[in-house]
Amino acid sequence: MHLDHLSLTNFRNYRRLELNVPHVRPIVLHGENAQGKTSLLEAIYYLAAYKSPYTSSDRQLIHWRAENEALPYARVSAEICTRRASTSRVEITLMLEKTPGGDGAMRLRKVIKLNGVEKRLMDMVGLFNVVLFLPQDLTLVEGAPGDRRRFIDNTLGQVDAGYLAALELYEKVLPQRNALLRRIAEKHAKPGELDYWDKQLIESAATIIAGRQRFLRELEMDASRAHDDLTGGRETLLLRYVPSFTPTFEGNGQLSFNALGLDLHRDLDPAQIAPQFAEQLKQELPESIARGATLSGPHRDELRLLINDRDAGLYGSRGQARTAVMALKLAELSWMRDRIGEAPVLLLDEVVAELDAARRAYLLSRIDSTTQTLMTTTELDIFTPEFLERASIWQVDAGQIETAKGENTKHED
Repeated sequence: MHLDHLSLTNFRNYRRLELNVPHVRPIVLHGENAQGKTSLLEAIYYLAAYKSPYTSSDRQLIHWRAENEALPYARVSAEICTRRASTSRVEITLMLEKTPGGDGAMRLRKVIKLNGVEKRLMDMVGLFNVVLFLPQDLTLVEGAPGDRRRFIDNTLGQVDAGYLAALELYEKVLPQRNALLRRIAEKHAKPGELDYWDKQLIESAATIIAGRQRFLRELEMDASRAHDDLTGGRETLLLRYVPSFTPTFEGNGQLSFNALGLDLHRDLDPAQIAPQFAEQLKQELPESIARGATLSGPHRDELRLLINDRDAGLYGSRGQARTAVMALKLAELSWMRDRIGEAPVLLLDEVVAELDAARRAYLLSRIDSTTQTLMTTTELDIFTPEFLERASIWQVDAGQIETAKGENTKHED
């Protein structure tokens, strides 16, 4: 899998860019800060995840000058080559349109096309995949539970349409259910009205929990191997999935997820999880009504990383956290390669400069010609001469990209 050509229009600080992207050699995007290096990686990630890793508002992706045009828009398009399709053209357009009310308010519309035909997001899952590694990924150890849930969801959502559909439904139903719980507490609604929302919540939650359990079980094997290599076998890394309620293999309170070596290394399917989650919602209903919130479910799940059986988020050093995160991201790369049958595109945004010499050497040694890799840096001297010899060095300056000889780009201010 690789990106063959990238086209940007009014995306971030790129007014217009046409870029051929080689895939045999790693690409190093070199330049000062705020010149457009990260925006280029962001555009590539957007083609896989259909959302930005840096902002929750797609509107911020539209170039500021385009806001004054009659029809403000931004477009990201690319030619993508995979084993399944020799070449596919993916196009995402963000348009700002006036709302029908005539009050001058604007709304954002996203249009996704594959080979010129408009598609739903669900139709595009798995077409193009990337792994993005950021310095901020330390939050996977040191951050809030939501950061770790986001990592799981973003990875699974790229390859599993069923998981993504369940997640979108869950995130839609949950606030509706919580609002109804508050209305019940205020005597403006009856508990029986929860049935409609509970059915959808239970089905989607069961799919999410089953998907997360299976993903983390598979990911742990690759993460443990990478961590063992990085530490010379001195430390072990384990992933502990901690759902907000604990489904069990027999549905009888025995052999639960948090019993290491039992359900963590088995697959519980949604049909086994759903009735247990339904019972959990039933038992906690009085308290949920009193608090006006759903107390259990995937929105409260947790992932903990254990180094030598100790929680890295509570007791690990900064160096141990960096090592654990690197092992986790390399495991994500391996897991996705195994899942889709080919290597995803690897994006490294200012990561190399954050690593010590040993971790840097290990990361760069994992980059080969089978994985199309783009990385950003403000300093070339952090790379070894041997690595620079086998890489393409692109200079990025104020949204202008000077590629290596024989690699073409066109851009406009």
